[in-house]
Amino acid sequence: MKELTTKLFSGSFFTGPFATFDLKDIFDILCLAALLFALYLFVRDRRAGKLLTGVGITLAVFVLSYVFNMHAVRYVLQGFFSYGLIVLAIIFQPELRAAMERIGSVPFNGLKTIGADTRDLSATTATVAVITEAAKNMSFSKTGALIVIERSTKIGEYISTGTTVNADLTPELLCAIFVNRAPLHDGAVIIRNGRLHAAGCYLPLSDKSDIAKGLGTRHRAAIGLSEQSDAVVVVVSEETGTISIAYKGELFREFTSVSLRRKLLQLLRRQDNAEN
Repeated sequence: MKELTTKLFSGSFFTGPFATFDLKDIFDILCLAALLFALYLFVRDRRAGKLLTGVGITLAVFVLSYVFNMHAVRYVLQGFFSYGLIVLAIIFQPELRAAMERIGSVPFNGLKTIGADTRDLSATTATVAVITEAAKNMSFSKTGALIVIERSTKIGEYISTGTTVNADLTPELLCAIFVNRAPLHDGAVIIRNGRLHAAGCYLPLSDKSDIAKGLGTRHRAAIGLSEQSDAVVVVVSEETGTISIAYKGELFREFTSVSLRRKLLQLLRRQDNAEN
């Protein structure tokens, strides 16, 4: 303690680390700052933000226990941080998975090769037209619906919970699936590569605490899947007929057929252009 106090007052405690400071160290600090800022942006609107704050406070107490020789506190926290990485991996498992999937979906445009396959945007337009027509009809009749458009993140684990259909996508087929008391109406349909791939699929429910209480299981499931993948999810409320879109953990509501078509084209073509 006496030695630490001497270093603090002499100034060597602060100036020592900068004795051999060069451009490499500046780059190192900038990279670390960018990573920390990205981490902050990712967790600030999630439950992980509060958990991370708790971990930070615990770490600060641990450092203070060394500075002031608080043996009991240091002994307890030392055992905690010995297994800290395992504990953090368990606590932040959903957030870590979502973060890794988001990193994996970043397009590396610089690695593209000349002559690579391009996706036909007319197929995207046709898919959007079918979904928009079906959503409009189901909104008018107040038929609840949950329509998932798979993108770069594959969601096979949720497809396997339903029934494989693998049929051409039409408004009539979508509306027939979600008719009340139909065998597959109680679940989601998943669209893959412009085809109705599966129906009656069960999606993960979001555990966000700020979801409006008037929203039901369909909306919570839509948000839950959008938190774990880059899928675009269209929801039609059975109670009000309101059309909503879940994307990246957020729910956008009160769409008309015109605004729904525009928003879907915006989201899906953005992905197509990024991949091509």
